[in-house]
Amino acid sequence: MRGVTLVLVALLGYVHAELWFGRSGVPRVLELRAQVAEQQALNEQARVRNDRLQAEVTDLQTGREIIEEKARAELGMVRPNELLVQYTPAR
Repeated sequence: MRGVTLVLVALLGYVHAELWFGRSGVPRVLELRAQVAEQQALNEQARVRNDRLQAEVTDLQTGREIIEEKARAELGMVRPNELLVQYTPAR
């Protein structure tokens, strides 16, 4: 009976050691959870950016106002008979 008890205690010790120090132990699980949380945050940022870009593409496909707005903001274009005044604040 004593031998069976020692074998069971040894097996319990082995399982417990594997739980804490093994390849799929608690520290590894915590590390993987942190990586998953970080990746989910990155995915959320990418999803928001993709939604914004999709809205811009839809605007470009359906209306001319966004094209004019981009031409004015990024290229400095003006309409005929329109005067462009650039103002630089004093330092």
